Amino acid sequence: QVQLVESGGGLVQTGGSLRLSCAASERTLSSYTMGWFHQAPGKEREFVAAIRASDGYTSYADSVKGRFTISRDIARRTVNLQMNSLKPEDTAVFFCAAKANPLGREYDYWGQGTQVTVSS
Repeated sequence: QVQLVESGGGLVQTGGSLRLSCAASERTLSSYTMGWFHQAPGKEREFVAAIRASDGYTSYADSVKGRFTISRDIARRTVNLQMNSLKPEDTAVFFCAAKANPLGREYDYWGQGTQVTVSS
């Protein structure tokens, strides 16, 4: 069973920064592609960023390129999302997710989410 636990959400002003963390096992971080998604009120859940287990390759949604950075720290057993230059439209619940098949579209496991609120 893969368990994912997010932390680090909160309230921040426009232009500020937050760092989200997702705790997972070393095996999970070494074997699964890890992703971050967000879901704003009344909207569908959307992809934010991902990091591939095999080579650390990263990918981002266009809306966050240049502002967000996903990273993996196997020693600390976390995957992190550094969010800079935050905008009110970034306000959402952020979810950590893991998938076994790096080429598949679907993620297999999800965390419970952490709220990020950006005030204008």
